[in-house]
Amino acid sequence: MRGAAFRSRRGALVLTAILFFPAAAFAQSPPFPDMSTGGTMDIPTPPADPVIPFIDLTIRNPESGREVAFSVQLLLLLTVLALAPSIIILMTSFLRISIVLDFIKRALSLQQVPPNQVLLGIALFLTIFIMWPTFEGIYENSLLPLSEGAISVEAAYREAEGPLRLFMYRQMRGNPGNIRLFMAMRGLDRPNTLADVPTYVLIPAFILNELTVAFKIGILLFIPFIVIDMVVASALMSMGMIMLPPVMISMPFKLILFILVDGWGLLTDQIVRSFL
Repeated sequence: MRGAAFRSRRGALVLTAILFFPAAAFAQSPPFPDMSTGGTMDIPTPPADPVIPFIDLTIRNPESGREVAFSVQLLLLLTVLALAPSIIILMTSFLRISIVLDFIKRALSLQQVPPNQVLLGIALFLTIFIMWPTFEGIYENSLLPLSEGAISVEAAYREAEGPLRLFMYRQMRGNPGNIRLFMAMRGLDRPNTLADVPTYVLIPAFILNELTVAFKIGILLFIPFIVIDMVVASALMSMGMIMLPPVMISMPFKLILFILVDGWGLLTDQIVRSFL
């Protein structure tokens, strides 16, 4: 009995030591460093829900003539933005360059190389290179003063129209017949200067001029390659190879000739010079 009581008292002492001594040791432990982050038992506040702005497009009857004019101007602006790619294509050097590049691709009898996207990209960057002085003049005289509030929208339009009109007129300086053609169809007098030519007459005249010049360049590009096709076709006929397509044989010779004469360099140089 006495041994059992002793063992029970010893177990009680061990349990007391386990329960109280770690807490006391933890309470007497040195404090945390100054740069440590203090703990907390508070529940963090959840982040607020993201705020999505509400966009409202209200349609109502106009209250004044100024609101009617503003609505019409907005519709015209959206129309111009929708037609902007066509305007850029037809009023810059892009039209001539893209047609000439397509001609050289057909003259070389190439079907998939280079792809049309590559040719259009080349035409685009060559257009930027050629039209850079014109674009720079439009930016400095029209867009920049308009953004600073120095000129009105009408004045900005006139300043932007001037460099483009001058560029288109310079391309037709040696062939003003298209301008006279459209002036006659509209019943207008024969112009003496560029100021006498309205913009709606100058643009279609410029388009016809670019088509004509591009086709002339294409004809000149086709002539040497047609000679190669004729020589290869005659050689195949003389050897009795009637069933063999001459284009399949002549295409490597065309590519060799084009590379030997540095065709891309010469073509680019002549295209750029045709606008200067």
